[in-house]
Amino acid sequence: MHDHDTSGRLASYADVLADQLPGTWTTTHLPTKDKDDPSHLTDLAELAERIWDLDLAAASLAEQPLQQAAVLSRPDGAQLAVLDRHDSDDGLLIAGVAPRALPDDAYRAVREPHAIALAGDPFLDAEQVTDDLLVRYDTAIAEVRHNTLGGTQPSQPDRLALTWQPDGSIATAPVGEVAGPILTAAGFVQDNQTGIYRLDGDDTRAQARTMRAIGPQLDSLGITTVLQHPASRTSPPSAPATTPAPAGHLAQGSGTPTYGRAR
Repeated sequence: MHDHDTSGRLASYADVLADQLPGTWTTTHLPTKDKDDPSHLTDLAELAERIWDLDLAAASLAEQPLQQAAVLSRPDGAQLAVLDRHDSDDGLLIAGVAPRALPDDAYRAVREPHAIALAGDPFLDAEQVTDDLLVRYDTAIAEVRHNTLGGTQPSQPDRLALTWQPDGSIATAPVGEVAGPILTAAGFVQDNQTGIYRLDGDDTRAQARTMRAIGPQLDSLGITTVLQHPASRTSPPSAPATTPAPAGHLAQGSGTPTYGRAR
């Protein structure tokens, strides 16, 4: 970690850090081409625009434009960026990256998961990233994605909120990557742009069977499930009951707190 080549230091640090974080992460190093090729500037400019921070990372980028970075990506679309810290500490920062293709209104009132400074040891830093930044980042992503569903209640790491949609489908934005594989196996389809999972509502009986099946699976992982729908919409007759259910089954809920972005 004491390599005088800052590009090599950043890349090797990010590779080790990715291996230490929970779940599966891959790393991309920017610029990905020869630095003399101007095309790499577009990638760096886009990344700088998507850095989700109004504190340490924002101050660093204001002082000096982004010259290089390492992006850690998770299969569910989550991304973290490791950056050089251009101040007296001359260290590294890690920041959450805002999802692509979501409307600005979805971010209103969602608190930015501010960047954190890294000590320089990826084995020790992984614990801080996991317990601090990653928790705040996953929660913020879930809030933003749920806002694209009309301001529905967001999910939490231990609570999956599923919401009826006007077309009869059911949508959710799980926090983290634990629930995703269960939803996909049950028939939910993830939108690559928004990260939102949807279950088609054309066959309401099949939909109801799916909803009853995923409850115990998620419960075994410590994740409770809540099914909610707008007051103006009546759920299909074959859907689960609207009264609270025991743990391991889907409970109905309501509530529409409003979230959004201030960037």
